[in-house]
Amino acid sequence: MPGSEHRAGPAPEAPLPGALREQVDGFLAYLELERGLSRNTVAAYQTDLLQFADALKLGGITNWSGVVGANVSDWLYRLSEGGVAVSSLARKLSAVRMLARYLVKEGVCRKDFTELVEGPKVVRKLPATLSIADMQKLLAAPTGGTAHGLRDRAILELFYSSGLRVSELAGLALQQIDLQQGFVRIFGKGAKERVVPVGRSAAEAVATYLAAGRPGLVKPRTGSAVFLSARGRAISRKTVWALIKGYAKKVGLSQAVKPHLLRHSFATHLLSGGADLRAIQEMLGHADIGTTQIYTAVETTRLTEQHSRFHPRGR
Repeated sequence: MPGSEHRAGPAPEAPLPGALREQVDGFLAYLELERGLSRNTVAAYQTDLLQFADALKLGGITNWSGVVGANVSDWLYRLSEGGVAVSSLARKLSAVRMLARYLVKEGVCRKDFTELVEGPKVVRKLPATLSIADMQKLLAAPTGGTAHGLRDRAILELFYSSGLRVSELAGLALQQIDLQQGFVRIFGKGAKERVVPVGRSAAEAVATYLAAGRPGLVKPRTGSAVFLSARGRAISRKTVWALIKGYAKKVGLSQAVKPHLLRHSFATHLLSGGADLRAIQEMLGHADIGTTQIYTAVETTRLTEQHSRFHPRGR
């Protein structure tokens, strides 16, 4: 999503030259119609690219074929001097790189003008995870046979078993699950479809909820959502966040527990158990393996800590 720096700059004094704006608009249409990116994501690209195009216009460049790597580097340098965060600079450069490749593909530019541009060094924060013991405590937190208790247990089990995003779980429909075969069909970011396995414990918890819990939450206008609120509507992401936070507090977990923490724990525990990184990428729905590789750093850090703590020569 666009950061505050997008709103801080002044509006362009004059309209962008037609060739600059036309190619940006074509690229944005390509992202939305052919790549299937969401409107919010496309809007973020638009903000960054129009900001860059406006900088080109101020420098006297009116066509993308006249852009060179120095134009990109100088723009990023000026933004950095203006206090724009490194993470935002990296995102902006990523948007410009994608546009440059598109322009080469469309024959507008002869070569990628970002090819030799060095990006800012982004220090990636390792994702927090729960230990297996803490995860077990959290999964056991919902008790009783009430509709809400059965629903909450199924939610926690499915989160940990399949590593879904909170939006994917909250929006899950009955026709997307096949407990007999043990999988859920997910339509994630960019409307990309993936099939994710459901473990035995999660399948049992979801089956029990569907048989004995969900019917008690159904109302006359209830649709096909799997997880229902007390009003018979699809459960909201906010409600899921609140219930996970509540159960974490109930069992005495010290760290802040949010839905994404269960997704991180799913991936980290799979990796530590010997799962293939590519398989984890596919289950998480990551478009780039580099996004998934962050979990290898988590596992390496854990092993290093264990060595330092327990090896007689490591202390």
